[in-house]
Amino acid sequence: MLLARVVGTVVSTRKEERIEGLKLLVCKVLDLEGRETGASVVAADAVGAGMGEVILYAAGSSARQTKLTENRPIDAVIMAIVDEWEVEGVVKYRKEELPEAAAVSWRRMGYQR
Repeated sequence: MLLARVVGTVVSTRKEERIEGLKLLVCKVLDLEGRETGASVVAADAVGAGMGEVILYAAGSSARQTKLTENRPIDAVIMAIVDEWEVEGVVKYRKEELPEAAAVSWRRMGYQR
């Protein structure tokens, strides 16, 4: 699994029927210090992640191991929302609540957290 931050959404009106109904999110990969590495990934959301949240995602065949993505043509899936991580005894990240403006923006697009 890898760490990333949700930075956007993907909307597709025409898609393979086996991915119908999946929320697709754009995520920027993070290093252990919480810095963006420059890499990004589009991942199916299996846990209800929101904009700005730090997540754990799996890629490759592991992405098809959740109930939501089993036997679907998915190469990356968000499997967890991170509350905190530490490296060598030092807390590198601790989740704070999203500002209400971000939550309202997501609700307007029809997403629930």
